[in-house]
Amino acid sequence: MGVALQPEVEKELIRKCLAGDARFYEPLVRAYEGPAMRVAVGMMGHPDDAYDAVQEAFVKVFDNLGKFDLNRAFGPWFFQILRNQCRDQLRSRQARGRLETVDERLELRPADERSSPERTRQKTAARDLLWKGLERIGDEHREILVLKELEGFRYNEIAEIIGIPEGTVASRLFHARRALKEALEAMGISYP
Repeated sequence: MGVALQPEVEKELIRKCLAGDARFYEPLVRAYEGPAMRVAVGMMGHPDDAYDAVQEAFVKVFDNLGKFDLNRAFGPWFFQILRNQCRDQLRSRQARGRLETVDERLELRPADERSSPERTRQKTAARDLLWKGLERIGDEHREILVLKELEGFRYNEIAEIIGIPEGTVASRLFHARRALKEALEAMGISYP
């Protein structure tokens, strides 16, 4: 799992990379690899495809660091590149198939160490049902739900990642939640 970096630390690491010291890119990779993998799995539906997309995104980001505006936040820029990489791979591979249940090693949500075995089982069952519901909705709906509900991005960050106005994020999120609710209800699962 990655460790969140302060924006000024990220910018200093980028400056050092741009000055020719590529070893300062590793802390950025470590900080973003966990969230990137979760977003990519949410978009791609398969851990192996997601891993490939994340690796390609990190390469593209490194190759394009010179184009990064240091007055902007790094995270939304990175996730925009990752999103485009996932979409490109989905198009090129025609990988619009069934989402697989996410491997436990991905740790979509860290288990609370104090949880009882029963609570852990309930959380796992709930997560599996969520993914089954997500596989039944469209890519656009799944993408915005993964960014907001699983990764916790704010509306302005989602707007920047997806390239839409911030007000549109709220509308898409509303429709995505409704689509998920309908998918879960079609599976016989009541949703609040």
